[in-house]
Amino acid sequence: MLWVLLSLLLFIGGTDSRYDPTWESLDTRPLPDWYDGAKIGIFIVWGLYSVPAFGSEWFWQFWQGSHSQEYVEFMKENYPPSFTYADFASQFTADFYDPEEWVSVFNASGAQYIVLTTKHHEGYTLWPSNYSWNWNSMDVGPKRDLVGDLAKALKEKTPHIHLGLYHSLFEWFHPLYLKDKAGNFTTNSFVMTKTLPELYELVNVYHPDVIWSDGDWEAKDVYWNSTGYLAWLFNDSPVKDTVVVNDRWGQGVTCHHGSYYTCQDRYNPGVLQPHKWENCMTLDRKSWGYRRNAPVSDYLSIHDLLTEVASTVSCGGNILINIGPSKDGLLPAIMEERLRQLGSWLEINGEAIYNSKPWTHQNDSSTSGVWFTTKNNYVYSIVLNWPKGGVLTLGSVSSTPQTQVTMLGYHQGKRLIPLQVSSEKNGMQVSFPPMADVKSQWAWVLVMSQVNPV
Repeated sequence: MLWVLLSLLLFIGGTDSRYDPTWESLDTRPLPDWYDGAKIGIFIVWGLYSVPAFGSEWFWQFWQGSHSQEYVEFMKENYPPSFTYADFASQFTADFYDPEEWVSVFNASGAQYIVLTTKHHEGYTLWPSNYSWNWNSMDVGPKRDLVGDLAKALKEKTPHIHLGLYHSLFEWFHPLYLKDKAGNFTTNSFVMTKTLPELYELVNVYHPDVIWSDGDWEAKDVYWNSTGYLAWLFNDSPVKDTVVVNDRWGQGVTCHHGSYYTCQDRYNPGVLQPHKWENCMTLDRKSWGYRRNAPVSDYLSIHDLLTEVASTVSCGGNILINIGPSKDGLLPAIMEERLRQLGSWLEINGEAIYNSKPWTHQNDSSTSGVWFTTKNNYVYSIVLNWPKGGVLTLGSVSSTPQTQVTMLGYHQGKRLIPLQVSSEKNGMQVSFPPMADVKSQWAWVLVMSQVNPV
């Protein structure tokens, strides 16, 4: 009896997994289910760079770091000689920032999580950090907790949307960081007094389900104490069971360690990956932050965006779609339009996206612009271009006598209408209905049952 009791206690204890502060141990943590099923996220890059709203969110570095001629001339033409980057803070007013309105747009977009920049490489925090005195949104600028206001709106209005927080490990011009860097990172005063306290503070105060780290590339993960922080995050933090992290935790870590990999900005490999990944991309092709001088041609069309969504999800990735609000806290109209268009498409076709898995083939061998997902024994074919003559040829799918194909958005009452299917020597053909009879726009989804991969 004693042996049985001891065995039971050992079994119970063995199920309470704890992670050591090593990549080998941290990499064994399972990915929380919510993240893989979510598929669609919104990235919000907002900070003092939204005041000049010129060039990119790297404005300060390009102006006073690398002394880019374009940025130097911009400042000469628009600001007095004595103007400093810190002077932008008082102009970062967020006058029209309405987090409930933001949340309504994110909800309309179909997003299942958002990631807000709490601090970019400039060091200014969008929350009243105890470790960023007089360089945060409560002390100077909006005089509000921008992170807290958004977190509250999400929790109260759209609790199904997960909160994610972006945080830059380093700061371009912080004296403690520059001192550590000058000593070849043999000291870590900046990390111990700034980076880590901020990261602990963000988690303990706001309880995010995503920590999106950045600014890691100049020093190794040992300097950042990344594994120590992540061990706490996964073992003892208030979000230990739900939180996910990306892969930007030090030199050599990117695309090798993390709950999911981002690898590089706008990463979209176009083929199935062995590890969960995320395509973090921008609606503005040239910047992550808001640009006042961006022409409409620099923005992705809704077709461009759906192409990214389809190719990303088919290859097992999530997509994080970046927008850049203005200094006033407004979402640029063209960005809001793209998000609402995406949502209207997902309302009809989300069945092929949310909680889906990659199929045997990711895209079709005969017709370009066709991507596949699967769920509940169905295969979904996301068709980005309406076929000529209304007949789609698929080279990666073969039919059986039991095959049935329908199109989302083409129905009679609540019943989807079966489409005509014919077998081909190397695949199958599907006859599309009249386009005017289909509710979906921009891209179309076929639901296929009892089909086989070629």
